[in-house]
Amino acid sequence: MTVSADRPATLGDLKASGYQSVPVKTELRRNLLRKLKSGEPVFPGILGYEDTVFPQLYNAVLSKHDVLLLGLRGQGKTRMLRMLTGLLDEYIPAVQGSEIHDDPLAPLSKYSRDLIAEKGDDTPIVWIGREERYNEKLATPDVTIADLIGEVDLIKHAGGALLSSEDAMHFGLIPRSHRGIFCMNELPDLAPKIQVGLFNVLEERDVQIRGFNVRLNLDLMCVFSANPEDYTNRGRIVTPLKDRIGSVVRTHYPNTRELGMRITEENAWTDRGDEEHPVSVAVPRFMKEIVEETSRLARTSPHVNQASGVSVRMSVSNYENLLSNAERRGVTQGQNHVVARPSDLAHAAAGGRGKVEMSMTEEPGEEDVLLDRMTDEAVKNVFDQYLKPKKFRSVVEYVESGKTIRVGEGVTTKEYLDLLDSVPNFKEDVEILAGELEPDLAGGDYHEQLLACVAEFILEGLHVHNRLNRARTGAVASYGG
Repeated sequence: MTVSADRPATLGDLKASGYQSVPVKTELRRNLLRKLKSGEPVFPGILGYEDTVFPQLYNAVLSKHDVLLLGLRGQGKTRMLRMLTGLLDEYIPAVQGSEIHDDPLAPLSKYSRDLIAEKGDDTPIVWIGREERYNEKLATPDVTIADLIGEVDLIKHAGGALLSSEDAMHFGLIPRSHRGIFCMNELPDLAPKIQVGLFNVLEERDVQIRGFNVRLNLDLMCVFSANPEDYTNRGRIVTPLKDRIGSVVRTHYPNTRELGMRITEENAWTDRGDEEHPVSVAVPRFMKEIVEETSRLARTSPHVNQASGVSVRMSVSNYENLLSNAERRGVTQGQNHVVARPSDLAHAAAGGRGKVEMSMTEEPGEEDVLLDRMTDEAVKNVFDQYLKPKKFRSVVEYVESGKTIRVGEGVTTKEYLDLLDSVPNFKEDVEILAGELEPDLAGGDYHEQLLACVAEFILEGLHVHNRLNRARTGAVASYGG
């Protein structure tokens, strides 16, 4: 709450300024129309919903609806709901001391009515920022009506307030969201009897506390999030409550690999290195594609419970762990410029665990095996996009002659370069390919590191095409015939 010299500080000043209050849904609608007209982004940073989710959400706001975002985990539902505050006015006036942000021109609570009756135009007001007008609650089975609506405050009652008087009440989150937005996340997890308590809020904008004659005609927008599995199959959102929600908007995962990569890069922590350990990590495009392709494969795998979904956070975590492994390698080998390699994905299971739910009985380690298989399949899909195994017959012949190629953690860049020299035509192929795939990295400080990365990519591609056998221990892999 703020009091500013350039804003009215009393009710009289507010009236003199000509200020007119509007319902919150009218305010949201007005500001959305302004942003749409000016071309200003409404949900900055949210990608892939421009032609699908956003139009439905815009229509819901323009229709003054309450909204349910229906989608699997990791689809940005909560983030978008929180961004709705950007459609609120920057500041609105409220009666000073009011628990529910009472409008000075239309006071709702007994406290504000009594204060205005006592002080008239001298009633002090404060200005409420848009972030203070948003309240959020995660639905859990232990949420009570008192949490959401309110309860009798026995301390106030002991102080002399009558039980039937509003003075004895402690307001819950919904009344405290008056003139703002109330968000309930994971609505199906709310106990049915508590869902019933939301009926009047959604339909009549009215709440009652403990059956006493305390009625508050609230002005708010209610928004919810839910998993479609809960919504459609388990029936845990009671039917009359669903009927009272104006618009149900379905969210989805990125439609293309390219879009998934953009989302991952925007959400992942990539600013690595510091003054003491100045390690700069570069990630070739094909490595980014492998990370995203792994998540996309998980979303279609029959071994993964698709009703639960595979969060975008899986790609983000795997990408961050890829960077971290490369960074760690650079520190231990004393290199300031490193390029992430396929062997850096050896510990990717740590980023995927918990983000995929098996569709079968899970045995110890089974999740890790599945994640490794999906990573290999992702390598195969990306490899096939750029290369053909028959092009590297000299590598296959080299290992078939009894040689073993060892790569991964602990193998220095010099050892990689020696390897390239020892396999006929391999270095030339890798040099050409590095220039074609990553021309920006091929000619600078990352050149030798990029050659090692491309060499690993080729070896992994040959392995997933059954041209080479691979024995792996941790992040060290040995390829043989």
